[in-house]
Amino acid sequence: MSNSSAKGLSASSSEDEVKIEFPCDYPIKAIGSNNIDLKALVIETVKVHAPDLDENRVTLNESSKGTFVSVRFHIYATGEAQLKAIHEALMATGHIKMVI
Repeated sequence: MSNSSAKGLSASSSEDEVKIEFPCDYPIKAIGSNNIDLKALVIETVKVHAPDLDENRVTLNESSKGTFVSVRFHIYATGEAQLKAIHEALMATGHIKMVI
């Protein structure tokens, strides 16, 4: 799939960098330890910055050994500032190890 065919993405002619065209449907994955209700924590944290988060599109997957959990969700992203705020808020919980 070429960069220009991906929904919400376009390739810059002067750079190899992919730019996101906002607003768009944006997937995010948060990974943390499997010792708390990470799904509820993620939903509560993300709704501050994306109040229209559809909880029906939030999925939870355990790692093969059950040590970690990934929470996947989609937001209607309005800009880079919103994405940065979500990332910072999730990391500030102390329970998230990585946001992709």
